Amino acid sequence: MTAAPAGLTGVLVDFGRALRAEGVSVGSGDILTFCAAMTPLDPTDLVDLYWGGRVSLVSRRDDIVTYDRVFREFFLDAGNPVQELVKIKARAESEAETVLEVAADPGAEEPDEETVLGLMASNAETLKAKEFSACTDSELEAVRRIMARIRLAPPRRRTRRTRAARRGRRPDLRATIRRSLRMHGEMIDLHWRRRRLRLRPLILILDISGSMADYSRALLQFAYSAKRASSGSFTVEVFCFGTRLTHLTKSLQTRKPDDALERAARLVVDWEGGTRIGESLDAFVRHWGRRGMARGGVVVICSDGLDRGDPDVLATAMERLSRLCHRIVWMNPHKGNNPDYRPQTVGMMVADPHIDVLLSGHDLGSLEELAALLPELG
Repeated sequence: MTAAPAGLTGVLVDFGRALRAEGVSVGSGDILTFCAAMTPLDPTDLVDLYWGGRVSLVSRRDDIVTYDRVFREFFLDAGNPVQELVKIKARAESEAETVLEVAADPGAEEPDEETVLGLMASNAETLKAKEFSACTDSELEAVRRIMARIRLAPPRRRTRRTRAARRGRRPDLRATIRRSLRMHGEMIDLHWRRRRLRLRPLILILDISGSMADYSRALLQFAYSAKRASSGSFTVEVFCFGTRLTHLTKSLQTRKPDDALERAARLVVDWEGGTRIGESLDAFVRHWGRRGMARGGVVVICSDGLDRGDPDVLATAMERLSRLCHRIVWMNPHKGNNPDYRPQTVGMMVADPHIDVLLSGHDLGSLEELAALLPELG
């Protein structure tokens, strides 16, 4: 708990006192445990804040309802101390924030809180437009922290099954008649049904060959963030390829990103080697796509298109993949911010007729563009 900022500790203690005032049995030891639990977590993330408090401060099942109510009133009411938590966190990390690089003037006064927050926001915007290949190690570390906050909303599809709804195009005759029988045959309310919506699966296939060395690690970090953001609500599958295809989904299922990337690195045997896009995509289609993984999903391929294999194999694999999945998104770092980009490599020329959306993937801004585009691909 000693690592927690003083301001953050004060907010957490006040929350514990609010629970105690509502009848929840919260002792001083429970509050200490709550503060210690929130030290490695993100206090500005309401999910981390909620579960950190629930596992630390709630010991009886009957208190969960009271905890939920107090949590909403304390953190989501008009007072909203979340903004205070944001400032506390920014102030605590400002000295360790490597992307600021503000020259210190011995004779100048210390910048106030608003100046520090403004500098952090400005440098974050600069990082979003900076290519991964030009980032230093400290800047890549800052990019990783920003990636962890990207939230993906996958596209949805309408199923044949329906559900009850207040409005719709199809009347629910069974519910309407059942309701009318309760009213002695008088049909007062008309019930409706609409089609259910299901989230489409997201499949990320990353090129980790030597020509993608400047981008592959950042893209793998994005894949890890996407897998963590799904939290089981929708399917995210991650593959990588150089000369062979490797399934990385299970390796990325851990809370610590460093452990996940280390496990992925041990599993991959062709890191920064040659490139065989056609054989890798063909292996995905034969062993995974045909089993239903890609059916109706969105496939995102991150590669520069430098293929050393047979172009006919790539053309056949892309054609089969386009018939299996719903959309194919190709991210080529060489595209950059050029809206008039045209494929230059043989691999890109062969794959281009089967690509639905072509993005760059060379910086953080392009990854945010992908996240914003996904809901529109339904």
